[in-house]
Amino acid sequence: MQSFEISEREKAVIRALQGEFPLCEEPYKVLAEQVGMTEEEFIECVKSLSEQKKIRKMGAVLRHRQAGFVANALCAWSVPPEKLDEVAQVMIKNPAVSHCYDRSTTPNWNYNLYTMIHAKSRQECDEIINILSKSTGINQFQILYSKKEWKKTAMKYFCDNHN
Repeated sequence: MQSFEISEREKAVIRALQGEFPLCEEPYKVLAEQVGMTEEEFIECVKSLSEQKKIRKMGAVLRHRQAGFVANALCAWSVPPEKLDEVAQVMIKNPAVSHCYDRSTTPNWNYNLYTMIHAKSRQECDEIINILSKSTGINQFQILYSKKEWKKTAMKYFCDNHN
């Protein structure tokens, strides 16, 4: 694994990108002003961070409940280890799957692949899970439905208390 040095200037840009994105004609100009740069300097720093693979992507975070996706299920799947990559590739193609992870098993919990599924109803979640099961041949799974959401935030890097 390659390690990167990240300058204070780069940290300032990363912190600015993690906040609310300004909804205006020149959002990068607003962010640049927040960190004491010109818009051109800010954009060049973002490009450089990306080219150096210090940042991977920037994107919007959908507040799925506000968008009508009120049924959410973490589905734990028991997948033969030799089929894990193949099965995961099928599951990640489904647009209802937002997360897909390989996890370790334990003697009492033989589930090694986890998917987070978002839908407009539990019935729709069940239908999606059944489609995934049929398309992968994996029929051993546990569904854990979300009951209440206490926190949903993206990771924040280089904050004052976590330098």
